[in-house]
Amino acid sequence: MQGFELVEHHEPIVLIGIPEADIMAALNGLIGADLAAAAAGGKPPQVEIVSGATVTVLVMGDSIVRSAVRLIRSGRLSGTTATATAGAIPTEARREIDATQSEIRDWQALLGDGSVRSLVLSVGEVSQAFADAGQPAAAGRAESADPEDAFISLHVAPVSVPTIGRSLLGDTAYERLAAKLEPGQAALMIAGDGAYSFKGSAYVRGGIFDRVELIQDGQGIRFRDRNHTRLNGIAAAGAPRLKEVGLFVVPEDFVFDPAAPFDLRLLVQREATGRDKATLPFDLGYQLPESYLLPAPPPPAPAPAPVAAVGVGTAGAEPDQEPPLWISIWQMNRVAIGVTVAAILVLTAIFFFQNAIARRPRLLKGIRYGYLAFTLLWLGWFANTQLSVVNVLTFFNALVAGFSWEFFLSAPLVFILWAAVAAGLLFWGRGPFCGWLCPFGALQEFASLAAKKLRVPQIEVPWSLHERLWPIKYMIFLGLFGLSLYSLARAEVLAEIEPFKTAIILKFNREFVFIAIALLWLLPGLFIERFFCRYVCPLGAALAIPGRLRMFEWLKRWPECGSPCHRCAKECPVQAIHPEGQINVNECIYCMHCQELYHSETRCPHMMVVKARRDKIAASGAPSLQKGAIPPGPRPKPAHAHT
Repeated sequence: MQGFELVEHHEPIVLIGIPEADIMAALNGLIGADLAAAAAGGKPPQVEIVSGATVTVLVMGDSIVRSAVRLIRSGRLSGTTATATAGAIPTEARREIDATQSEIRDWQALLGDGSVRSLVLSVGEVSQAFADAGQPAAAGRAESADPEDAFISLHVAPVSVPTIGRSLLGDTAYERLAAKLEPGQAALMIAGDGAYSFKGSAYVRGGIFDRVELIQDGQGIRFRDRNHTRLNGIAAAGAPRLKEVGLFVVPEDFVFDPAAPFDLRLLVQREATGRDKATLPFDLGYQLPESYLLPAPPPPAPAPAPVAAVGVGTAGAEPDQEPPLWISIWQMNRVAIGVTVAAILVLTAIFFFQNAIARRPRLLKGIRYGYLAFTLLWLGWFANTQLSVVNVLTFFNALVAGFSWEFFLSAPLVFILWAAVAAGLLFWGRGPFCGWLCPFGALQEFASLAAKKLRVPQIEVPWSLHERLWPIKYMIFLGLFGLSLYSLARAEVLAEIEPFKTAIILKFNREFVFIAIALLWLLPGLFIERFFCRYVCPLGAALAIPGRLRMFEWLKRWPECGSPCHRCAKECPVQAIHPEGQINVNECIYCMHCQELYHSETRCPHMMVVKARRDKIAASGAPSLQKGAIPPGPRPKPAHAHT
């Protein structure tokens, strides 16, 4: 490889505090690497790691290497042909696994015949390897003082092979795995023990296991968190209790043959000087034992030389095009997509039947807190689906610079949620997202609920001050929007005023400054419910602006609301009801508390009068009024929400 250029890079987590020059310096280590050997089936080169940007550097390095290998194999480089290049790749007949073999073996038997391969390193051996590699600082920072201590004992086995899978996972877990795998898809069990973790912590922050890489035929892949299932132990008789045991499903888009040799590369990282880390790869080779394979087929007869027809050429023939990347991503996230769509349909039903639900306060409370728990735990902390003002800025910049649906479709859950929010704006305004689908909003509400349970004093902001603090979030949004037209990268950095990435996506596993920003907005919410939503959130402001185009008024009001009754205004959790009685839907989170009061015969003065008159008529023996009907006399029509 002679060189490459980083055209553009947007990633606020990395850009803050980590110079882009450090990332380029690590990637420049690939210049001069012999990628022809990788294209011929050798092991691909490894980039140096940048502390704090491990996942970013690994993904960039993998993309460069895999693209270069594919280009070499295509034969489009000068001096090479596709045929000649392909001929360098091993062309032995593909071996097939004997699926009829399915027995249970103990741990020692699996180790003895090579079904489970192991890599055992001591602390001293790793220190010596760093010293030999010219990394004396890393060699001197051993994990323990005794060089004989265990550094790692790493084990790997393809559990998609029936005998190996049943032995290591147990019959039930193996059957569940086999039902989950697509035809031809494989899965590995990786287990480890000792002072060094093969999982690391990068998969918690960035979703990628940065310390292990699966390599075969010159191509490598790192597993993502969605490919991983944590196992409590190994089912095989006599197996040791290991600290880490994981089941890793090989993604369908990576061509992998468990019957062919492969390597599991362990990337060992040690502190060197300052923030810098030294890295060193250790390869664990694996070859499936011959006993698991069907007999090799006879070599095929040589094909006759093709005869070119006169006037017919193949120079313009193109290989079959692969499906777009976003389609593969959607297929890999089928379950999560189904859960998200179902949740949106449930929320739609809640809104359409809001009157029947609001008449039953306990039911409304149970539904609301249950849905908010789902939003926080599954949508936010599990699926990492938190919309952000950065999405809005990116969308508008795409309209200016060249719009591409594939870019937005590459994140299916975010795309589905934005589609639902866009539709909801036309019906209900910003309330469905801010009050029900925002994980950080749910976190604020649960924090406020806990504070009230602990009798933390609540502050009621005076209305005159409250309505003057509203515009702050609109000014923040307009500032970010204007800056994004000049530099989207700078706007993304300043968008860290949103604590969503820290509190939801990274679950507070981040630098102190970002945790401090998140706490800065969460702590006031213990005294003023949803403080961030009310006064700071630029995303809420961005949604409120198009929310003014809503077509329906769903929130009902009585003529007495605001004069003389102020109960709804006093009890609104975000003070979205004016003293005059009208609801400001641009600030409403659609919690439906005002609708609960609207139907209550014990708390709403209007309904209390209706009930008293109805009871009086019933006691006098006159024909009774239906529940909620207005008694004889002036019967003004109910008012609805106003902006």
